Amino acid sequence: MYFSDKSLELANALIMHAASRGLRISCAESCTGGLIGGAITEVPGASDVFEGGFITYANSAKSAILGVPIQLMDDVGAVSEAVARAMAEGALMAANADLAVSTTGIAGPGGGTDDKPVGLVHIAAAATGRGTLHIRRVFKGDRQSVREQTVETALALLLEQAETPPVKNQP
Repeated sequence: MYFSDKSLELANALIMHAASRGLRISCAESCTGGLIGGAITEVPGASDVFEGGFITYANSAKSAILGVPIQLMDDVGAVSEAVARAMAEGALMAANADLAVSTTGIAGPGGGTDDKPVGLVHIAAAATGRGTLHIRRVFKGDRQSVREQTVETALALLLEQAETPPVKNQP
């Protein structure tokens, strides 16, 4: 399997960071179709930290596996910040992990609209005690390029989330 050098470097850094802190990782993927989990498991030592991943391409799978409300997807669409956040938080719970990343987007070549063009992706990274980060990107290129850029961005966001100190409870 081919992954970019950048994806493998990010996956390696993520695995080393998670292993040094005893953190477990999960992912929920729609437009990337398992590529994030593939990049993570390409790195030796992944089994020490990677709990597993969920490929939830259909809305029914997002709901059944990750607990994303159907009404939410009906209201804002599957390709949205709210759904990306719900997917990451659902993966965190479903895998009993400490960190989870999700992707939802339109990789193309079809499926885009004026409001949601081809290349639009929403990526979220959730962490126990850290909340959920989100980024929105519109990547240029063909389907493969959009998916590769999404994997790199998702791994970078998950690494950022892993490096964020937990929020301490205030009295």
